[in-house]
Amino acid sequence: MQKLRLVLSALVLTFILPASGFAQSVSDLENLSPEDRRTYLDSMSQEEREAMREKWRAERAAMSDEERAAMKQERREKWDAISEEERDAMRAKRQEGKAKRREKWDSMSEEERDAMRAKRQEGKAKRREKWESMSEEERNAVRAKRQESKAKRREKWESMSEEERAAAREKMPKHKRGPKGENRPTKEGAAIAPE
Repeated sequence: MQKLRLVLSALVLTFILPASGFAQSVSDLENLSPEDRRTYLDSMSQEEREAMREKWRAERAAMSDEERAAMKQERREKWDAISEEERDAMRAKRQEGKAKRREKWDSMSEEERDAMRAKRQEGKAKRREKWESMSEEERNAVRAKRQESKAKRREKWESMSEEERAAAREKMPKHKRGPKGENRPTKEGAAIAPE
């Protein structure tokens, strides 16, 4: 029955989506069920997915701070509305995806890895170029936004009880646990050994 439902969903999406231009924005895609979203994305070529990501990035960049805050609030409310079991299932699924990506990386040839590294470096260079093309006012605005975000996280951390902090530490990736400097990566990516 589940397979039949997925097949029907795929057929419906195949015929309806191209004709209607459905799911052309981030919010349209978020409104789909996870199965329909996966089916829709799987039906696209790599180039179409990349073009969609670029469109979404542009869409997000064009949003006002209020719109971004509203979107963030909506996501937070959705997260808060689900049960702890559903959250654990989502975390487990995320870990499963991470393991699959690790497995894929390990199965790649050295040439494929080099191509992937080159693609990452290209993205990094684009971000650097964008940063360097910004005016000093724009850079200061970005820095201020980062500082504001950091201050909010610090405030939230300080308002937590020891039990909440311990639970939060358990959910953190291993490389981010511990006091500043201990088991945390440096700019070069190497961990600083505790003394």
